[in-house]
Amino acid sequence: MTSLEETPEESPDDQPAAATPPRSAGRRKGTPSRPWLVVSDSGQACFEEVGKHSIMRRTGIPAQDLRLLDPLLSYPSTILGRERAIVLNLEHIKAIITATEVLILNSKDPMVAPFVHDLQSRLSNPSGAPHQVAESRNKLLPFEFRVLEICLKSTYRRLEAETLILEQEAYPALDELTSKISTLNLEHVRHIKSRLVAISWRVQTVRDELEHLLDDDNDMAGMYLTKKLAYQDNGESSSRVEVDDDAFRPEEDKYEEFRNQIENIHRNLPTFKPQVQELETLLEAYFVQIDGTLNKLSRDYVDITEDCIKIMQDEKQNQLLEMVIILSFVTMAATAGIVVVGIFGQNIHIELFDLPTYAQFWETTFGTIGGCVILYILAFGLAKKSGLLR
Repeated sequence: MTSLEETPEESPDDQPAAATPPRSAGRRKGTPSRPWLVVSDSGQACFEEVGKHSIMRRTGIPAQDLRLLDPLLSYPSTILGRERAIVLNLEHIKAIITATEVLILNSKDPMVAPFVHDLQSRLSNPSGAPHQVAESRNKLLPFEFRVLEICLKSTYRRLEAETLILEQEAYPALDELTSKISTLNLEHVRHIKSRLVAISWRVQTVRDELEHLLDDDNDMAGMYLTKKLAYQDNGESSSRVEVDDDAFRPEEDKYEEFRNQIENIHRNLPTFKPQVQELETLLEAYFVQIDGTLNKLSRDYVDITEDCIKIMQDEKQNQLLEMVIILSFVTMAATAGIVVVGIFGQNIHIELFDLPTYAQFWETTFGTIGGCVILYILAFGLAKKSGLLR
C-alpha cells in the first residue's frame, strides 16, 4: 500500500507577495520640448523636437539667453554673440546661429515663412545670391554672417513695408482732417499716431542694437564662430600631435605636459581677435538702411498736422470771442434804449403827454435809436483801438 505524504499547508505569510509595478525612482517632470527648424549650411531643413537643456548643451548658450527667444514673452530686438552661437531676436525672427547650422524657433509663423524660404534658397545656392560684403570683396562670407545678413534683410523689409503702409494711410487722413475737422477724423489720426509711435520704437530698437555692435569691436569679434571653431580645432590637434611624439616619457611627465597644453589652449581662446572688417561692413550697410527708415518716421507729419489743427481751432475760438464782444456791445446799446423807453413808460403824468401832435414822440423815438447806434459805434471803435477786435 502506497503511503501518501502529506504536504504541509502554506501559511499566508509564506505565500509570495503579489508583484508590484516598480516605481520609477527619481522620476521628475522634464522640461517640455519645442519644435525647432534646423537648417544646415547646405540649406537642408528638418524639424526636431528639442528640449531646453538639449539646446543649451548643443549651442552653449545660458538659460537667460534662451529666454529671449520665448514667443510668449516680449523682449526688444537683441543680437548676442556667445562662445559657440549667436542669439538673434529681431522682430519676427527668433533663431540661434552656430558655425554649421541655424535653429529657428517660430518657423511655423506665417510671417517667418518668407524668411525661411529665402534662407534655404540662399544657403543651398550661395553663388547665385551674392551678399553685400561678398560683392565688395569678391569672396564668400562665413556661414554665420550669411545667415545674419538674411535675418537683417528680412527685418529691414518688414519694417520698411510697415512704414510705407503707414505713410499711405497717414497722408489722406491728415489731408481730410485739415479740410474738415471732425471727431471721426481726429480719432482716425490719433490711431495712426499711436501706430507711428509703436513702429518708431521698434525701428529705434533695431538701430540701437546695430549701433551698439558697431561701437564694440570685442562684441563683433565674438561673433566670428567659424574662425573660432577652426582656431580651437587647430590648437587641439597640435596638442595631440605633441603628446603622441612624447609617448616615451614617463606617465606623470606626459600627463603634466598634456595638462599644460590644454590650459594654454583655453587661455588663448578668449584672446582670439579676428579682423572685424567683414562684419563691420555688413552691419554698417543695414544700419544705414534702418536709420533711413527711422528718419522717415521722425518727420512728425502727424504732429505738424495736429499743430495746424490746434491753430485752426484757436482761430475759430478767437472768432467766437469776437462775436461775443460784438453781441455784448449790441446788448449794451439796446439796454440804453430800453432804459429810455422804461422812463417814458412809467405811469406818471407829464406835460409831453398833453401835446396835440405826435412830432415830439417821433423826435424822442428816433433820438433814442440814434443814441443807441452812436453808443455802439463808440464802443466798437474803442474795442478796435485797444486790440480786442481785429
